[in-house]
Amino acid sequence: DGDLSISYISEDGSIQRETFDMVVLSVGFQTSEKVKDLARKLNIELDSHDFAKTFSITPVTTSRPGIFVCGAFQGPKDIPQSVMEASAAASAVGTVLSEVRGTMIKSKEIPQPRDISGEPPRIGVFVCHCGINIGGIVDVPAVRDYAKSLPYVEYVADNLYTCSQDTQLLIKEAIEKHRLNRVVVAACTPRTHEPLFQETLIDAGLNKYLFEMANIRNQDSWVHDDPKEATEKAKDLVRMAVAKAALLEPLRDSEIEVKEGALVIGGGIAGMSAALSLAASGYHVHLIERDKQLGGNARKLHLTWKGEDVQDLLSRMIENVQKNPSITVHLNTTLKNVDGFMGNFTSVIECDGNEETIEHGVAIVATGAEELKPNEYHYGEDPRILTHLELDQKFIENDPELEKVSCAVFIQCVGSREPERPYCSRVCCTHSVQSALEIKKRNPEADVFILYRDMRTYGEREDLYHQARAAGVIFIRYDVNNKPEVTIGDGKIQVRVTDHVLGMPVILEPDILTLATAIVPPRDEELAQFFKVALSEDGFFVEAHAKLRPVDFATDGVYLCGLAHYPKSIDESIAQGQAAAARAMTLLAKEKVEVSGMVATVNPFLCSSCGVCVAICPFNAPSFNDKGVSEINPALCKGCGLCVASCRSGAISLKGFDEPQIFAMIESL
Repeated sequence: DGDLSISYISEDGSIQRETFDMVVLSVGFQTSEKVKDLARKLNIELDSHDFAKTFSITPVTTSRPGIFVCGAFQGPKDIPQSVMEASAAASAVGTVLSEVRGTMIKSKEIPQPRDISGEPPRIGVFVCHCGINIGGIVDVPAVRDYAKSLPYVEYVADNLYTCSQDTQLLIKEAIEKHRLNRVVVAACTPRTHEPLFQETLIDAGLNKYLFEMANIRNQDSWVHDDPKEATEKAKDLVRMAVAKAALLEPLRDSEIEVKEGALVIGGGIAGMSAALSLAASGYHVHLIERDKQLGGNARKLHLTWKGEDVQDLLSRMIENVQKNPSITVHLNTTLKNVDGFMGNFTSVIECDGNEETIEHGVAIVATGAEELKPNEYHYGEDPRILTHLELDQKFIENDPELEKVSCAVFIQCVGSREPERPYCSRVCCTHSVQSALEIKKRNPEADVFILYRDMRTYGEREDLYHQARAAGVIFIRYDVNNKPEVTIGDGKIQVRVTDHVLGMPVILEPDILTLATAIVPPRDEELAQFFKVALSEDGFFVEAHAKLRPVDFATDGVYLCGLAHYPKSIDESIAQGQAAAARAMTLLAKEKVEVSGMVATVNPFLCSSCGVCVAICPFNAPSFNDKGVSEINPALCKGCGLCVASCRSGAISLKGFDEPQIFAMIESL
């Protein structure tokens, strides 16, 4: 009858048939023939799945020196990892070109902004269709025509994609032709697109703060079903934006000098990767580690998922760090205090009771995470019940008892995907499968069972799963409401689990039981407070934007990498360390940097010195000067407006959001 029918086998083995209106196929990644042809021309080696072949210690380096790779050509991955690897590739390129940096490319000359003082407002309004994203619900031509009727509007246009390069040229031409001195764009969120349009204003000779954006996507087309209501709301939003734009004034960014050098907090794989990348590009690095030796969790790991010897990889990396004259290593060291802001940090570190002050321009947080020590499955009561890292230690030491193992059991998701820890620790499935293969390698006759909720050997790690199935490893799925039961007694370990295919209980008596426990963060709230950065509910550090700035914090000049961010494998940690270094280098490469002119200011004649602004600011921007009056450091201010809203005497205003501008928007309604 035109519907779609799907037949499948349910988990109890019965054949099911269901009818649907729509079927969506979630298809896999593959390398296109054009890209494979390009790889042949460039003489780049591909792996068995035709992705670029790389190694864990050099995750963005191809088989041919001088050619680097990032994104889905390196393997299946999501947007944040692709963006991360792009920065890592830039870092790798930067180390190659470090000796000739600044000798070939002249910086772009930025035109001086046109003096608009004394001119009446001449506003240009550009309304975006965004394909059907906005235009599918909002009558964009009607909004465009409505904008023509608003005061001070001299030019209007609607564009299919206002953020496209072609439209940027049209906006620039319109500014010059119609002598526009203010611009309003009605499109999507300013969080992602405002900098792009501000750059266009700069190219056209206007101050970038003479720009206002109406968010008719997130605040309109995405939240309304009725086209008529959505169109009326779009008109309201545009009218408010125009009312504010008419009162906009040029603002000036502040310049601050950048101190040379970086502070990397954490001496694990990710931290060392970041330190080596920075040092290779000619920057001095202070690498601090709270432990007595470098290496972090990698000291307890046997193999990477690609089969490389982690201890060999780690020893070479530590040797490179210790021999590098541009890296100063501080062991047994903790961070005691941090002052300053982007480009001008002053940190106090402590080692064996002795304090040292370090000045640096940027900081990279690579504090790692740790393996959960569980309180279930009788862990700690029998030496044969281990965690992953404890089993890996036996592999590293080549424990002869492993060759005698006749039965081994792995239990997945111990402490992960639970109410108190709802996240997936990502690497556990791959780790268990790899360890199961290692046991099979040492004793092919051993019975190996993996008890799992969902197997998540993502990307090319799926090969390991197929190898394990071929080697005879048995996978038994368990339900979260019917977990395996472990008992110990009479010198035996018994594991009871219900087989989801047979629908019957199975009792196993392993010689060794490995628990795939969660990766848990240290939840370092003190460090988060030092740099004014955020922690997630789970205790991991939160990036500024998952897709656009995956290694940046919201606090400028501070970056993150490794397990401190979220659970990840060694190659991903190394890539993110390189990416953090690349982002840090964009700041360190400048003698001076500009900070936003959209900051709060204090009228000293109105300030009552109550101290509310000092107490409430999350960025420590306000402070009392020598006259006892509040003063705001523009380098620290993020323009959040908390101090403005809390100032009882009305002494504080936020540039770009002055009271006349806000009231103009309200009154326009």
